[in-house]
Formats: sequence, structure tokens, C-alpha cells
Amino acid sequence: MAEAGAGRTAVRRGGGRLTAYRALLGAQARSQTAYRVSFVVDLVGNVGSTVFDVVTVLVIFGVTRELGGFTLRETLVVVGLATSAFAVADLLVGNIERLPRYVRTGLFDAVLVRPLGALPQLLLMDLPLRKVSRAVFGVAVLVVAVGSAPIDWTPARLLLVVLAPAAGVVFFGSIFVATATVSFWWVDSGELANSVTYGGRDFTAYPVTVYGGWFRTLFAYGLGFAFVSYHPALALLGRADPLGLPAFLGWVSPAVALVAAALAAAAWRTGVRHYRSTGS
Repeated sequence: MAEAGAGRTAVRRGGGRLTAYRALLGAQARSQTAYRVSFVVDLVGNVGSTVFDVVTVLVIFGVTRELGGFTLRETLVVVGLATSAFAVADLLVGNIERLPRYVRTGLFDAVLVRPLGALPQLLLMDLPLRKVSRAVFGVAVLVVAVGSAPIDWTPARLLLVVLAPAAGVVFFGSIFVATATVSFWWVDSGELANSVTYGGRDFTAYPVTVYGGWFRTLFAYGLGFAFVSYHPALALLGRADPLGLPAFLGWVSPAVALVAAALAAAAWRTGVRHYRSTGS
């Protein structure tokens, strides 16, 4: 009986938290869509950066037939995987980059005293719904890219074309959280975080064969960005890696994403424990 009562209490608490999170999300949606014309303008304007990513690749191929050994249609698969993953992650998790301001102003103190998880609260606070258009466009780029690329579709590749972008979302979300956590020790760490998150977005939008030396080693394999778009694209296209790495790496992006999420979660918990309120 006691165990049953405890179970019902846990369910009620879980339901209460879910209701609170829904209320936070609803409040954000109402506040951001209150001025509809402004919201629509923001929706349209936010597509710009993703459009420019694609246009840049098209301009490059206006003066060359290959980029790092990849044709235009093959490169667009890389671009589609990268832009769709980053755009969705930026929509869902990107506003965590405001954490340094929350720490500096003391708003994070208010977050901690509420009977809700700190990270979910931060993700729902100021959720940038205007970025929905960017996420939709990124997914559309991926759909068009894989539809036009010379892919020999198999059940495994159909599964990969779903899992790889989802893994990319988890990976980029983990990068957002991990880099934002630095602000618990160094409040003015915003530029450092941006160099990794947005720098990683730009890095993954091209085949890693265009990079060389320590830079490729650090970003592609030290930080794991090669598993967001490059290796999954090779697996989808059925191409051997020009760098000579084994073909199975094209299928490990979900595992890499889970490792990144575990590391980000550990960094977050450590940062929250370290936090000693404003002025610490």
C-alpha cells in the first residue's frame, strides 16, 4: 500500500511538472505571437542565415566542379545534414547561450529556487519560436538534397537518413549546453562558446576533406563534428572515405551524439553544483 501511494505521488508530481512546463511554453508562444506582423517578419528574417549557407555553396560551385572531391549534389547532402541538425538544435536549445546574462543578473538564482529542473526552465524561457522557419528550411534542404543525390536506397539508408539528423540535433544541443556551462566559471565566455557552436555549424557544412592539418583533426575528430554530416553523407552516398577511414564510421553518429549528451549533462551538473549565486 505504501509503495502504491508513493507511486501515485510520483505520478502526480510528474504530471504537475509537465503542466508547469506546458504553461511556460504556452506563455512564451502567446507573448511572441502577440504582435503578428512583427512575428511573421521575424520568421522570414530568420531564414536568411540558412539560405546564405546554401547560396554560398552554390556560388562556390559556380567556379569549380568539385569541392574536396565531392560534386555539387554530394556536397548538398552534407549541407542538408548540417543545416537541418543545427537549425533544429538552435530552435530547441540555442537560447541556453543566454546563460551568462542570467548568471550575471541573478536571474539564474530565481530559476534554481523553483521546484522545476533548471535546464528545462532555461530552454523554455525566451524559446525563440521565430527560428521555426529556419528549422523548417533546413529540413527542406535535406529532403531536396537526398532526393536529388545519387543514393542507392536501402532500408538501412532510409533509417540512417532519419537517425543522422536526429543525432546531429542531439550533438549540437550538447555543444550548446556544454559551452554555456563555462559561464559558471567564466561569465564573459560568450565569444568562446560562439566560436565552437556557430563555428561548428560552418565546419560541418562542408566535406572535411577541404580542411587539413591540426584544424581538421581538432574539429572533425577531437570535437566530433565529422560525425554530424560528413561520415553520414558518405554512408548515404555509398562512397569510400577519401581520407581512408573505415566505412562503419558513417553509422556511428547516434553513438557519438549519446556520448556528447552524457558529457554535456556531466558538465551541467558540475556547473550547477559549483554555482554560488550572483557575484561568486
